[in-house]
Amino acid sequence: MARAYTDKEMMALTAGRFVSNGDVLFAGTGLSMLAATVAKRIHAPQAVVFFETGGIDPALAELPLAVADPRVMTGTCMNSGLIDAFSLLVHRRLRTIAFLGAAQIDPYGNINSTCLGDYRRPRVRFPGCGGACDAASQAFGVIIFMQQEKKRFVEKVDYLSSVGWLRGGDSRQRAGYARGGPMAVVTNLGVMKFEEESKRMYLSEYYPGVTAAQVVGDTGFELDVSRAKESVPPSAEELRILRQDVDPQRLILGPVAA
Repeated sequence: MARAYTDKEMMALTAGRFVSNGDVLFAGTGLSMLAATVAKRIHAPQAVVFFETGGIDPALAELPLAVADPRVMTGTCMNSGLIDAFSLLVHRRLRTIAFLGAAQIDPYGNINSTCLGDYRRPRVRFPGCGGACDAASQAFGVIIFMQQEKKRFVEKVDYLSSVGWLRGGDSRQRAGYARGGPMAVVTNLGVMKFEEESKRMYLSEYYPGVTAAQVVGDTGFELDVSRAKESVPPSAEELRILRQDVDPQRLILGPVAA
């Protein structure tokens, strides 16, 4: 049976479920921006969204196309700049959640958004991590968006752009990171979380129509599936709000399939 929703819709709605009222959301471009807007419109209307370009708590009446889009400044409580925006990441009394994407991820949530191959002579060079390193280092928690592929889920990232749980256990804390760490990895197939003690990634949910074996087959390292369960599919109302209110122009959702 054909699904009534797309991968992007499922990922955005799934990520939004991690957010509670009062959370402060750091949103990047693309799916990260879509998920943050979904969270505020559907799950947590009292959450505060901010962008590294200085828009803090915008109305989000229209979905911005990128963090430099003037719409990130519409209806804000404050229009400022990089330093003021990033100060929200380090504020210890705020539950700041960063939505990030990456090209590679390892079993402990360390991510690469810089290059593939050797740094000095890479096969592929990406634009870089922007503010992702700051967010991953300082935010209360991080939700990471990935496509589930072996070449992306690797034993060791080619370049460490943004820190996760480092080598697992208490290695992040011993390295000097006072708080934070990845909360979840949301992909086109399911949701991964991290063990409480070892901090190693495990499969928490697989989407309707997907099997745990399929997720394992698209992962380049060993993945525990013993606690995995099927995700709750999007409701008709969630999809209506996403399509008609959040991204009616389909700037990020993309064109409707024929």
